[in-house]
Amino acid sequence: MTSMSPAIRAYVMLAFVMLFWAGNAIVGRAVRDDIPPFTLAFVRWTGALLILLPFAWGELRRDRAALLAGWKPILLLGLVGVAGFNGFLYWGLHHTTATNGLLLQALIPAMVLGFNMWFFRERAGPWQIAGVILSTVGVVLVIVRADWAVLAGLRLGYGDGLILIGVLGWALYTSLLRIRPAVGPFAFLAVTFLIAALAMLPLAIGESRAIAAIDWRPAVIGAFAYVAILPSVIAYFLFNAAVATIGAARAGQTISLMPLFGAGLAALLLGEPLHPYHLVGMALILAGILMAALLHRNGTPS
Repeated sequence: MTSMSPAIRAYVMLAFVMLFWAGNAIVGRAVRDDIPPFTLAFVRWTGALLILLPFAWGELRRDRAALLAGWKPILLLGLVGVAGFNGFLYWGLHHTTATNGLLLQALIPAMVLGFNMWFFRERAGPWQIAGVILSTVGVVLVIVRADWAVLAGLRLGYGDGLILIGVLGWALYTSLLRIRPAVGPFAFLAVTFLIAALAMLPLAIGESRAIAAIDWRPAVIGAFAYVAILPSVIAYFLFNAAVATIGAARAGQTISLMPLFGAGLAALLLGEPLHPYHLVGMALILAGILMAALLHRNGTPS
């Protein structure tokens, strides 16, 4: 077992996280005409909480005092990183394109560096900044399909503003995970999922007419099941564990993998072709991530 094995495990976990979240974005966009956004978010977090509760019950009882003492950071993290990010993402995807949504999410690694500096005076080294820039260029290359005229014609509207608010919330969550109280991981997730479900409940009630019109066909039920399990219970557990191992900045940078996984899923599930720009974008994204990881391994500040 080498000294790098915990970091390697963290990056492997993050790769699965980004795969599950890429699927979440595809599902959220695919069912936008079938499921209202806050209803999807409410069912997602309620379902995730019910699935997690049997595993979290022992930790909840054991860590009750610590959870009550640390209610302020837990409430903040639950609102901005669980309820806020996903609620605004689903809402925004009803009013903008998937391309715009992915472009805005490409801002997350830089935002995490900014929040780390703002709140914790943690300066990013030049190589880490270069790695983030390199990965971001790769993301943009994939999303605009190597047609830079797409950027020139980009128009931001109401839905993009909603997604941008969610993106800010996720970057803030990633940076502030270090202030979470010392409680069990299942207990922490259960409480933040409960906060998210309660936050989404009144908004979902406001969608009652759209809820009544839902066609409960297998694809819709499958969408609810998917968002409750893989991008919620499993992905949040893995992401939080990875942040604890390699830090917010390096974990946040792996969000750049989402467009690649999205393209791969589209090719696998929808028969969309892969192009040379996918390979170039992949090389840039991975080079940026590896730059930060390997410099950290060698002891270089980043």
